[in-house]
Amino acid sequence: MTTHTLLGIPGALRAGSTNRKLLAEALRLYGPADKQVADLRLPLYDGDLEDTRGIPPEVQRLADQVAAADAVIVASPEYNKCIPGVLKNALDWISRTKGGPWNGKPVALISANAGRTGGETGQFTIRHAMTPFRPRFVLGPQVMVADSGNAFDDAGRLTSERYTKALSGLMEQLRAEVDLLRAGPDAQA
Repeated sequence: MTTHTLLGIPGALRAGSTNRKLLAEALRLYGPADKQVADLRLPLYDGDLEDTRGIPPEVQRLADQVAAADAVIVASPEYNKCIPGVLKNALDWISRTKGGPWNGKPVALISANAGRTGGETGQFTIRHAMTPFRPRFVLGPQVMVADSGNAFDDAGRLTSERYTKALSGLMEQLRAEVDLLRAGPDAQA
């Protein structure tokens, strides 16, 4: 069987963010795969820019990465009870590209936040924002790391067995979803 292709999308730009650490853990726990991490340093969506210059190359590259991936992991903080601007901007831009790269794509959402809910509302808003693109959300186990500043050791590994177990389970479900899609429609019945 061919290797899975996995794309990680961090909803935070900061290199040391706990969501980047959580994404690295998810990629590690997923197991063998060709893995990439997306860059969300994109221009702000602007219809005039799109009309005069077309889709920016960095946006097309991101859309192509989504399309080429067998599955996508979105690791994002919750900003002010909502989706981070950089992630929403990326979703808006991708929606303007051809081919519907999210359609039918297995997607797992994970979050790490300083607060006690671990980004629960942020995950809800991300799912809401992505629903029109028709991805195949892998819904559980849910991973919402609370008090995220204290959730990782110096090597960037989760310190809680509970979070590690949930993340491992979610990655197993995501891998199973990819395998199911590869097996074809008869296996999905």
